[in-house]
Amino acid sequence: MDRISVERRSENMRRIRDKDTAPEMLVRRLVHNLGYRYRLHAKDLPGKPDLVFRGRKKAIFVHGCFWHFHSACREGRIPGSRIEFWEAKLRRNQERDQRHLMAMSQLKWKVLVIWECEIGNTQKLKQRLQKFLSP
Repeated sequence: MDRISVERRSENMRRIRDKDTAPEMLVRRLVHNLGYRYRLHAKDLPGKPDLVFRGRKKAIFVHGCFWHFHSACREGRIPGSRIEFWEAKLRRNQERDQRHLMAMSQLKWKVLVIWECEIGNTQKLKQRLQKFLSP
């Protein structure tokens, strides 16, 4: 059973954005502070990666744990109401993400997926970004 009203849940869901999210903005700041420059949301690449480094043929996706159904995270779980709807939707999101990763791989792009739950440890994240982006 949902703890908030249907109207309130609907309002909450309407306000969720697909780009320029707080986790994405943090990753962008870290990458910029490391001295790397990037493009945003390249429409010509599968999945429109959040950060694109064309010269390096590398891209970063910043995934929200709920929307991308992160199984290793507490937030990556199905809500208690409308279980059938949410399970189908979140599974489709996972399948779409896999298709995008496969397509990027076929285009010979290297991809890093950063989960929302991983941004809490900025030092570890910074090291991971540095390792991924270095030649």
